[in-house]
Amino acid sequence: MNEVIIGSTLSALSTGLGAVPILFFRSVTHRWRDILLALTAGIMVAASMFSLIPQALAASNMLVLCSGVLLGTLVLTVLEMIVPHIDLDHSSLHVKMDTQSLLILSAITLHNIPEGLSVGVSYSSEQQGLGGLIAFAIGLQNAPEGFLVALFLINQNLSRFKSFLLATLTGTVEIFSSLLGYYLTNFVKGLVPYGLSFAAGAMLFIVYKELIPESHGDGNARSATFSFIIGLLIMIYLIEWAG
Repeated sequence: MNEVIIGSTLSALSTGLGAVPILFFRSVTHRWRDILLALTAGIMVAASMFSLIPQALAASNMLVLCSGVLLGTLVLTVLEMIVPHIDLDHSSLHVKMDTQSLLILSAITLHNIPEGLSVGVSYSSEQQGLGGLIAFAIGLQNAPEGFLVALFLINQNLSRFKSFLLATLTGTVEIFSSLLGYYLTNFVKGLVPYGLSFAAGAMLFIVYKELIPESHGDGNARSATFSFIIGLLIMIYLIEWAG
């Protein structure tokens, strides 16, 4: 139980960690952002394909796996429809911090719920160290997201500190959703393979729909590709080390 709380907290607070640079400057080069996004994509693909999916199959069958993966993809698809896309340049997001902006923050917070569930479910798995690995992967994905959210808030005329604080708070929902996922799968053992499959589907959706396209959009495809492969190898090594 303590491991779940610690892992989910560190993963959630990665959102705030990613927002820390906003306290000192308002921009980041596209090249380094793309490299970080691609590295994260590689880590998340390896976590899904070499940990979550094999564990789900070992505990169930193809029907359960397909159901969970498709459900995770569907949930993220629905959330993606209601969560506005936050671009680094924010060329079209120059409005005051009003009800619309608060709704955007609420939607982004809602988007973090499946990620927290993924962490909690992973801690319920029988594989030693899986929870920590998934928390690490989700945490890496949260860092650039935290920076973009804080950057968006600054463009809504909020102070740097308030922008940092609100960006950090959007990630805290993962702590509660992680505990929910852990309790559900811990007390209803049949849900574990569904939960692992759901987590894999959600992570693969994030990779293919968001991280890879974003990392290739500014002419940095080659460096992003190498970064993706390095991230993949890093996570495979960590999986083998934890196993």
